[in-house]
Amino acid sequence: MHNYLDFEKPISDLEGKIIELKKLATEDESIDTTDEIGRLEVRVRDAIVEIYSKLNPWQKTQVARHPQRPHFVDYAKTLFQEFTPLAGDRKFSEDAAIQAGLARFRGQPVAVIGQEKGNDTKSRLKHNFGSPRPEGYRKAIRILEMADRFGLPVISLVDTAGAYPGVGAEERGQAEAIARSTEMCLGVKVPLVSVVIGEGGSGGAIAIATGNKVYMLEHSIYSVISPEGAASILWRDSTRAREAATNMKITAEDLKSLGVIDGIISEPLGGAHRDPDSVIAATGDVIASALAEMAPRSGEQLRNDRRQKFLAMGRNL
Repeated sequence: MHNYLDFEKPISDLEGKIIELKKLATEDESIDTTDEIGRLEVRVRDAIVEIYSKLNPWQKTQVARHPQRPHFVDYAKTLFQEFTPLAGDRKFSEDAAIQAGLARFRGQPVAVIGQEKGNDTKSRLKHNFGSPRPEGYRKAIRILEMADRFGLPVISLVDTAGAYPGVGAEERGQAEAIARSTEMCLGVKVPLVSVVIGEGGSGGAIAIATGNKVYMLEHSIYSVISPEGAASILWRDSTRAREAATNMKITAEDLKSLGVIDGIISEPLGGAHRDPDSVIAATGDVIASALAEMAPRSGEQLRNDRRQKFLAMGRNL
């Protein structure tokens, strides 16, 4: 069953009528609803085009968080072959919010890191809703070190509301783990391609997204804090999240214009959740193009390019 966002009510109403007509035709074969269904399908497409052509930042935030949006596991299943997940940070425990391992991407050996939110109650609890703890970032560091040692390009898929803010995580060095993961991203001498596939929240995202090439899906968001968190700090009122989202410049278009990301990956009409296969394929094509572009560069060049890229951000603002 499709989950509709609050601004998608016109689409929901039309598609509900289509479902009713199809059910009616199934129950009584003498009733021909083909023409009416065809007209309604045209109206659905027109409604989707109209609504999604003028999404505001808060609506994009809702699309980025859509429960049926493809997650890391969906990308991993399609984009990578022989994916071998590696568990544990070799210091404390395993953190399922960060998935990492070795794989082949279109025949090329790579290291893969990503955040997984889960898609039902059981899996969301298992993956801690995609909010990593320190051991998750230390696992990412372990994979980055391995990739650097063996000369494997790194692909990271970002989808987190932010690192886990619990007391236990802070006691185990959450800030230090994020900082070291970011430092490791900046230091590896291999190509590093990052894609924000949903939410890119705060240091929890940048810890694995400090890449040579950083891309965002069209309806994803990337910010230093969630809109709700910003509203709580600025106005002590989380209900003003819509206002915060508008002023924070969190959309792909905003961040491309600011030079924070390198490109935007188009989503299917109505968002990635309406056609996961096509958006995953498009993401794979962009990653492949980025890796091919960086292939001739030496390890030192790749590392220097990455560092200069992030040092230069904000200079011209």
